[in-house]
Amino acid sequence: MKKAGLKIGSVTGGSIAKEVGLEKGDTILSLNGHPVTDILDYYFYTRDSLVNIDILKQSGEHWDLEIEKETDQELGVDLECTGLESITRCANKCIFCFVDQMPGGLRDSLYVKDDDYRLSFMQGSFITLTNMSDQDFKRIARLRLSPLYVSVHASNPELRVKILGNPRAGDVYKRLQYLAEKGIEIHTQAVICPGVNDGDELDRTVADMVSLWPGVRSLAVVPVGLTAQREGLSSIRSFTQQEALLIINKVKGWQDCCNKSFGYPFVFAGDEFYFLANTRIPHMERYADFPQTENGVGLTRLFKDEWIRAKRKLPAEMPRPLRISLVTGLLGKKVLDPVADRLNRISNLEVKVVAVKNKFFGESVTVAGLLTGRDILRAREELKDSLVILPATVLRKDRCVMLDDMTAEELSADLGVPVRTAEGPRELVNILKESNG
Repeated sequence: MKKAGLKIGSVTGGSIAKEVGLEKGDTILSLNGHPVTDILDYYFYTRDSLVNIDILKQSGEHWDLEIEKETDQELGVDLECTGLESITRCANKCIFCFVDQMPGGLRDSLYVKDDDYRLSFMQGSFITLTNMSDQDFKRIARLRLSPLYVSVHASNPELRVKILGNPRAGDVYKRLQYLAEKGIEIHTQAVICPGVNDGDELDRTVADMVSLWPGVRSLAVVPVGLTAQREGLSSIRSFTQQEALLIINKVKGWQDCCNKSFGYPFVFAGDEFYFLANTRIPHMERYADFPQTENGVGLTRLFKDEWIRAKRKLPAEMPRPLRISLVTGLLGKKVLDPVADRLNRISNLEVKVVAVKNKFFGESVTVAGLLTGRDILRAREELKDSLVILPATVLRKDRCVMLDDMTAEELSADLGVPVRTAEGPRELVNILKESNG
């Protein structure tokens, strides 16, 4: 069991905490009689209008404080640590685990397999529910940790045990049902492998997840990602164009049924399926409120719609000649080619799309977000004498480094050309305006 207590790192001047005498170095032991083990406990129990705090002062004294405040008013405390420094690791051996397919030589954090419900709530990471105790589920319900993101993959108990390589994986439906009944909102995903959990098994998974509406709010169907580093791993292949089209048509049918039944499409196909099938991205109404963009669902539609708005603000000409290279993965070229065509109608501007092959993970990996600096450097000849614009997804969430720890600044120095990043069409247009100034 985790040791209770969170140490205060700082106290805001003029805050409630300052008024009652809390100081840096004091330890919060409990709130409203509940032991405090991490920042989730702190946030939940300090939302009330009446908060009882058990404090261990640096001097060794124990203080029992009763604080009256406005509901959700902050105490004014920053914690020295969150209690999330030690995360729960994944105990599964999934047949398609991406971490198992990664080449060596990267920073240690990239090989960490987390499966922590706290991170699912705070960061939107997907969990499997396989390493959680009954107390964990009760805590989720008590703290109302919602929404959560759950990797289902298959609702058939025997098949899910096989896919996850974990004998505890078979009770996912019962676990989801419990959370749904407790009012927890859940978004689910199924990573689909041809001949494994598609076909009738996918039909079953969709039907089971739909039956848990509205607790389960969405199901993303995404294709398995395979790298070149699969020696000794399960034999899995990628989807053919025809198989991808079949998935898309099924998703459309499920959406039609769900829209008719409860006014929400519920099932969503990952963008990559549409690229694999060489078919159009659906209109925005098919994505409703875009519940799983972080999972690669609907990002292309958002990009296209943002481009329609952003291109209205393009200049007619540039004051001086400018060459731009738009870097992307192989899949992104189809999205960026029309953008480049429109930009090339601007006087004094020359734009080309540079689709970089992924040698690091293998050429079957075609998304821009998994490009490394060293792969981009291999396209040096195509990028020379131009302003290089990278999609922001190439950099990690803090927008500092790529997967191989290369920064945009280091890439720029190695290429000998300026390098910028753009979150989407709006930022791309803003870069052009800056160059036009």
